[in-house]
Amino acid sequence: MGNKRFNTGSGPSQRQLRVGELIRRTLSDVLNRAEIHDPELNAMSITVGEVSCSPDLKVATVYVMPLMGSVPVEDAIAALARNKAELRHRVASELTLKYAPDLRFRPDETFDRLDETRRLFSDPAVQRDVSAADDKE
Repeated sequence: MGNKRFNTGSGPSQRQLRVGELIRRTLSDVLNRAEIHDPELNAMSITVGEVSCSPDLKVATVYVMPLMGSVPVEDAIAALARNKAELRHRVASELTLKYAPDLRFRPDETFDRLDETRRLFSDPAVQRDVSAADDKE
């Protein structure tokens, strides 16, 4: 009998992706409506870029970034971590999961990677290689 309990593929399962997106939407709504009882956190505009869940859905890593660099990302993560219990309670009340996932907050580096990719593509050596590959086809 095979063990089909966990996804053995290279990426997250459909359930992990679906639950991560639901957690992202819930956290975005809660932060947007300033429903947390922390005036410092409510004063921040925070973007929730992505949420990735562990295979057992007990841990959710939340990637956040302050909007327009309004505050340092470390301050935003510290404020979110201080209010983790209340945020976890809000997520648990919105979703119908067996366990409320433990929320872990990390800086969202997607935009930094996009800037680096753009910089690489604008490099003359890369432009030359790309145009040479297009000429061969």
